[in-house]
Amino acid sequence: MLTSLHVEGRSLLHRIPVKPKLVGLMAFGLALYLVHQPLALTLALIATGTLYLSTGVGLSEGFRRLKPVLFTIAFLAVVNLLLLSPQEVLVITLRLVAILFLAAAVTASTSIADFMAAVTDLARPLERLGLLKAADLGLALGLVLRFVPEIVGRYEALKEAHAARGIPVKLSRMLGPLIISTLKDADRIAEAIDARGIRGQ
Repeated sequence: MLTSLHVEGRSLLHRIPVKPKLVGLMAFGLALYLVHQPLALTLALIATGTLYLSTGVGLSEGFRRLKPVLFTIAFLAVVNLLLLSPQEVLVITLRLVAILFLAAAVTASTSIADFMAAVTDLARPLERLGLLKAADLGLALGLVLRFVPEIVGRYEALKEAHAARGIPVKLSRMLGPLIISTLKDADRIAEAIDARGIRGQ
């Protein structure tokens, strides 16, 4: 079962501090929206895919982690074929997958604690403007990153349990138990956070 999105390693991406990685991800995403040539986007996809695998995630595990998002992108591509030209759909799809691979590489090469510290630090100017609490934003991101593998793990366990009982695996059947168990854990975590005074006052 997947317990963390972070992959331990000593790759080049692991050694780069989290802030430059986040800035690079944002700049890369913005730059790709200025590119409309399928060949250039294909090269970007290959480069980011290679970077993702360089974190040590492995081909099968790497695909398993991204499978839901990749299927969503594929579904959007099919829908877009009804509205746009095939070349436009190809450009959009290549762009999204390239950004996905880079985001996954950044996530795999960065610990949750480092993410939280970086986001908290980057949000300090907004805190000084009274718009939010930087520590709360960092904590929220950390909880999201921690909950994602938990939810995926629960979904896989429910799917296996349904299959073992000969029950057709349908999202509609699993959505209720999945939401209830996640909300219960969220309540417990919220209580623990409040009890320890972790959230900013």
